[in-house]
Amino acid sequence: MRGFFIGRFQPYHHGHHEVIRKILDEVDELVIGIGSAQESHTLENPFTAGERILMISRALEELNAGRTYVVPLEDIYRNSLWVSHVCSMVPPFSIVYSNNPLVIRLFKEAGLKVVSTKLYRRVEYQGTEIRRRMLNGEEWESLVPEVVAEVIKGIDGVRRIREIAGKDV
Repeated sequence: MRGFFIGRFQPYHHGHHEVIRKILDEVDELVIGIGSAQESHTLENPFTAGERILMISRALEELNAGRTYVVPLEDIYRNSLWVSHVCSMVPPFSIVYSNNPLVIRLFKEAGLKVVSTKLYRRVEYQGTEIRRRMLNGEEWESLVPEVVAEVIKGIDGVRRIREIAGKDV
């Protein structure tokens, strides 16, 4: 069975890692959709789709994830067409994993099975908090897998966020 999980992954963090670890116990293959793939270089979406692919791919190596597909998905801004857009861009799947109410609604309306995932330490592990810490010069590395921190440091991601915000580097 092949599952589908979507997120913005700005950046990929331990919360995503734990959810994916549990999903991989239930499916043979997993398609990971990178939402809002066209977005980058903003405070909400600082990393490019390619950078997010790199973060996720390296983190998945730690999980011995087997057959996983990481696919960037651009927004189309038409919710009624979004599921068909997603399905046209990724390998076929039979189950969707999400906690996003709109994603759940759209996939259920399309007749697909949707399972809510258990959030893992949601207050601590969320992109907004990680980006806030980066912006303010606080410790953030413990919130992401080590390989993700290496990718972010390799692209000078913290400097990017601070420059976008107009803060001193």
